Amino acid sequence: MVERQERVSTVPASHKVSAGETLYSISWRYNLDFRRLAATNGIRSPYTIFPNQKIRLLDSTKDNSRSNNQRQAVTPATKPTSKTTASSNKTKTSKPANTDAIALNRSTHPFRWQWPAKGKTLRGYSTKSAVHKGIDLQGKLGEPVHAANSGTVVYAGSGLVGYGNLLIIKHNEHYLSAYGHNRRLLVKEGELVKVGQKIAEFGDTGTDKVKLHFEIRRDGKPVNPLGLLPKG
Repeated sequence: MVERQERVSTVPASHKVSAGETLYSISWRYNLDFRRLAATNGIRSPYTIFPNQKIRLLDSTKDNSRSNNQRQAVTPATKPTSKTTASSNKTKTSKPANTDAIALNRSTHPFRWQWPAKGKTLRGYSTKSAVHKGIDLQGKLGEPVHAANSGTVVYAGSGLVGYGNLLIIKHNEHYLSAYGHNRRLLVKEGELVKVGQKIAEFGDTGTDKVKLHFEIRRDGKPVNPLGLLPKG
């Protein structure tokens, strides 16, 4: 089976939203910073989007090398369209994916990296690969997958080709992590999770063997998880 991370993808000019997608899953798909993508499209927190909505992508790639402070200054200055504002107001209290309205209490949900599973590394991160974005960990079918850090679930589904049943967790305004090929997802979009919490079960969805595909991204860009996870 050819997995998504084995195929080189290009960023089109725009993306049409499908049912179940979130702004975070779209930014993940195209290696973009979700804040920059939101600013490009005039979408304010909580970043609510709708099926068949057209999301512009190319403008989001132009300034990815700008400093964090510059990017943060752009987002508040961008005004949403009246359509987005009206729709967001209607769904604000009923849509579980409105994760930015929920603030993490760091005393109960500390910011601390840990391994998402105990299995050995089947495949490591490589800067030479333009398409393999993380690491693969060994495990048996049904074994637990744990949150590598505290955060909010911003995507839970199987809409990203090659990842199988996938979870994406937002840890703060910079870091996201992803957990792919799960048999079962045990948390939902909008749910707060604590570092070490069981969030899924090992599986082989979207791949040819049981394993966990794990990624960490900072400001939309993949980073080597081994640089953040504890040694040993």
